[in-house]
Amino acid sequence: LERMGLLERASHYPTQLSGGEQQRAAIARALINGPDLVFCDEPTGNLDEETAGQVFELLVKFNREDGQTFLIVTHEESLIRKARRVYHLHEGRLSAKES
Repeated sequence: LERMGLLERASHYPTQLSGGEQQRAAIARALINGPDLVFCDEPTGNLDEETAGQVFELLVKFNREDGQTFLIVTHEESLIRKARRVYHLHEGRLSAKES
């Protein structure tokens, strides 16, 4: 919770957390056992642009510091531009996006 910036909110119920805090709590649950690969389906889908950027930066931080790989499915162009590798799935075909 400390690494997610939620330590001071540990005693709060989910309904008492903001959308960004709820999303960071969900990410914390996914990371608690230290998986090598984490699948994220629209991890910032219901968040405003600023909060979405903060959540994405947390994923980048965990990737850099802990070596965890995140496979992120998103339609958010701002997040796609920040990704190290991008693949497109179109009509059942997966292709790498040229840099």
